[in-house]
Amino acid sequence: MASVRIGSLFGIPIKLGASFLLVLPVLAYLIGAQVGTTAELLNGLLGAGIDVAALTGGARPWLLGAAAALGLFVSVLLHELGHSLVARRYGLAIESITLWFLGGLAQFAELPDDWRHELVIAVAGPAVSVALGLAGYAAVLALPETAPAALFVLGYLALLNVALAAFNMLPGFPMDGGRVLRALLSRNRSRLAATRIAAAVGKGFAVLLGLAGVLAFNLFWVLIAFFIYVAASGETRQVLMEAAFEGLTVGEVMTPAAELDTVTPETPLAELLDRMVRERHTGYPVLADDGLAGIVTLEDVQERAPEDRDGSVADVMSTELVTVSRDAEATEALSALQREGVGRVLVTDADGRLAGLVSRTDLMTVLEIARTGGSRAGRSAPIEH
Repeated sequence: MASVRIGSLFGIPIKLGASFLLVLPVLAYLIGAQVGTTAELLNGLLGAGIDVAALTGGARPWLLGAAAALGLFVSVLLHELGHSLVARRYGLAIESITLWFLGGLAQFAELPDDWRHELVIAVAGPAVSVALGLAGYAAVLALPETAPAALFVLGYLALLNVALAAFNMLPGFPMDGGRVLRALLSRNRSRLAATRIAAAVGKGFAVLLGLAGVLAFNLFWVLIAFFIYVAASGETRQVLMEAAFEGLTVGEVMTPAAELDTVTPETPLAELLDRMVRERHTGYPVLADDGLAGIVTLEDVQERAPEDRDGSVADVMSTELVTVSRDAEATEALSALQREGVGRVLVTDADGRLAGLVSRTDLMTVLEIARTGGSRAGRSAPIEH
């Protein structure tokens, strides 16, 4: 999703998704339009003692709606921080936390290997939400009835945080409850088997939630259901890849440098395009006398020289290279491909010279072998290219 970084907390980058900026005013409007009804609900459930008439005049409902909407997203941010800080305690790197229209998303660089760690990390977010709910309720009890606006916002956030915790603990993998389920299943199963079961439960939950959303004309439920279904499928694929690449090094899955087609900075663009057609490649390492100089792809030519084909590779090649070591785990190459959004990564030796190249095709070959139950190259011999 498109997002912009707005700062950091505890060294973790905090981002706002574009959809957050769209949904925030809508949420503020919906809350403001129901201030009276919500205040009566808070009086009944929490004994807040809110003077409803004091909240419904002039611009007050919309200001309260904006304050409650912002408070809700701050609560979501703290929920995700709960996950993130516990995960970091276990040595996991946190890439970012992003707020978007469905809530928050903490992006981990890797998943925990120990089921106990995953269980604690999954529970940490809802635990923070429950704590926020209790703190909001305590504040409602402590505040005088002469502060109806504060009573409304804090009471609203108290209820919403408890509801957020309860909803997240439903078994809709990869929601928190689904991750708890996977952690418990992983006690006596492989991570892949546990993920498949948890994902199947999550998909079933998503289908039911989606049907309920359609019957209730609730678009928000339908969107959440769609997200859960897609995310469950995506994480299953991710874990399958990790299982397929376990024990493999980059050197065992790469195409060696001796077998690569390469170009030089002086290669004319017309010749490069001709070679792409004949050799069925869309990317080439660029080698100069002193070693690796860059990489050039069809996208580079299309973006930097869309009309002019009289230049050379040096005019369009990329020199900001995504590289991995040949001794690194194959999963590092996979992570680099996904993180950078590229189709290939260069493999280098300790001296920085080109050792080979790993493409998505190379990694998909390993994955297909694993899916069909074949022996994995990392346990016997290098992959044939």
